[in-house]
Amino acid sequence: MTARRMKGAWWVDFHYEGERIRRKSPVDTKRGAEEFERRWRQQLLDGTYGKRKEDRSRSTEKAKQVITLSEFAEEFINTYARSNNKPSEVESKEMILRTHLVPFFGPLALDAIDSRALERYKAEKLAAREKGGKVLPGLKAKTVNNHLTVLRKLLAVAEEWQLLSHVPRIKWLKTPQTEFDFLDFEEAERLQQGADREWRVMITVGLKTGLRLGELLALRWDDVDLVAGRLMVRQAAARGVIGTPKNGKWREVPLSAEAVRVLKAHRHLRGELVFSDQRGKLIAKTSCKWPLWRACKRAGLRRIGWHVLRHSFASHLAMRGVPLKAIQELLGHATIEMTMRYAHLAPAVHRDAVAQLDLPSRAGHLMGTEAGITQSVTDKVL
Repeated sequence: MTARRMKGAWWVDFHYEGERIRRKSPVDTKRGAEEFERRWRQQLLDGTYGKRKEDRSRSTEKAKQVITLSEFAEEFINTYARSNNKPSEVESKEMILRTHLVPFFGPLALDAIDSRALERYKAEKLAAREKGGKVLPGLKAKTVNNHLTVLRKLLAVAEEWQLLSHVPRIKWLKTPQTEFDFLDFEEAERLQQGADREWRVMITVGLKTGLRLGELLALRWDDVDLVAGRLMVRQAAARGVIGTPKNGKWREVPLSAEAVRVLKAHRHLRGELVFSDQRGKLIAKTSCKWPLWRACKRAGLRRIGWHVLRHSFASHLAMRGVPLKAIQELLGHATIEMTMRYAHLAPAVHRDAVAQLDLPSRAGHLMGTEAGITQSVTDKVL
């Protein structure tokens, strides 16, 4: 500080960008002069020196709100994501920010991320690029949409914390309908027969319940009712940590007679987990692909992942005429749109439904009654 007492009063006297600044302090004490100098220097730095008090207040408030994405990203992860997301989701957000969003948007202030910047980001990520003398294809539209989802959430949190006036509108890239693989009924039976004995139960339960791999690994005996023939999906494993299922919601899944039979025969005393290692500990996801691939090889099938068992469960239900709403609830899908991918597997159901338009009213009534009975039987099987 350069406050000094001269001519019976306290003054500040310093140089800023080659210009000498010398002013009398309005508070005639050393501490008052030092505070006066601090405020004055800050106004020079903010560019608010010489403006009216109300203008300086608005400029200072705006300056406080100007924070770059790079600066806010760390706070977003540590303060928001770690408190509200699962560890696997936090890890995914960190990767997307570190690898993609921060390198592109990092130097920009949050309020400078507008529609034009978003379009430039999409164009750059979709374009082919050269690396190591090779031309690499651009990212898929769905991957870029995943990046934009993280960015939008970050901006929404900034808006909620009053660091941003509004979130820019994001135009999502159109994505092709997701293709999926599934086993037909005969292939599913062959897969079960080709599995190692200690893995056959887990594969069978996956085929008969549609549980995700993480949900199978975290399934506890307390969540299985073999008398009533049902199980509750209350938790799931991800990155070696057991937490809540996807979407954070519990769901009940009825067990088929075969699922009940194999689970009864599988009953063990190793611990609370239905599927565990020999010490009763959680099985790592990375250890699960090899037993499944061995079963595929013995069954003469293509290599598949555990999620194909979930697709097979839903596909078999659709082919048996089970309503899509029931399939949605059994799979735990948040929206019916996710379940609609299985709609094309029930062509016979649609054909029979349209055929009823040509039936006489009496026959149509009987057909409707028969369909109701069939649905009731299907519900009991589930």
